[in-house]
Amino acid sequence: MTGTAKFRPPAGAAGAQTNPNNGSKIMIKSILAFACLIILVLPSQAAADDFDADEKARIKALALEAILERPEIIEEAIARLQSLEEERRQAAIEQALTTRRDDLENDPNAPVLGNPDGDVTVVEFFDYNCPYCKRAVEPIKELLATDDQVRLVYREWPILGEGSVFAARAALAAREQGKYEEMHWALMTGGRADAQSTIAAAERLGLDIEKLREDMNAPEIIQHITVSMELAEQLSITGTPSFVVGTNVAPGLIPLTELEDLIRDARSAAND
Repeated sequence: MTGTAKFRPPAGAAGAQTNPNNGSKIMIKSILAFACLIILVLPSQAAADDFDADEKARIKALALEAILERPEIIEEAIARLQSLEEERRQAAIEQALTTRRDDLENDPNAPVLGNPDGDVTVVEFFDYNCPYCKRAVEPIKELLATDDQVRLVYREWPILGEGSVFAARAALAAREQGKYEEMHWALMTGGRADAQSTIAAAERLGLDIEKLREDMNAPEIIQHITVSMELAEQLSITGTPSFVVGTNVAPGLIPLTELEDLIRDARSAAND
């Protein structure tokens, strides 16, 4: 599958509020940071050893003089640095999608719902205690019901506490009794997941609790969670739910229509 990796940030994210009275302090810090930045950036074009202490001091003085004459240079520099950082992040995501594609889509240790032989794979990173993951349940069920060519790979990614870890291990262990999907939906549609509520859900499903507890300690359980952590880090995923479809990484609770668009794009790219 070809294409350029895209990271789609969630809309409507609120920013941190700052105290306007701190403006002068922030400006001073920005000036000093920018002046020091000159020293850090220049060695990419010439060896750091080419500048002695006096030359570095002179460069800082020139940078400060330039900033005082044209303060907007700070905003321009910050914007440029942010742009460079985004470019690096996108490149890292694209590389991860290439080098870890098999781990994402074909890991035999990852649960698969929908059509195992479907023509498009959707990977979801989730946590049983994530309220947005729970809100994604019905759209996901609708997707699987209306598109019989979707292959849904689940990455258990318990990041919201010990209860999440226990629930993830129990759900993965339920595979040994052929009831991963039932356990998954039970945990997703229940209340807060912890040891007590997870075992109660398993009992309602008729699982052998003693065997479940034993299977929860299997090495493949820890391996699945470890791989999920690695993949999330390499893909710059920082929250749940997050979806990977083709060359797109979509964080957050996205509308079903947007997920369907991503699937359509992936199908189109696969046929090019």
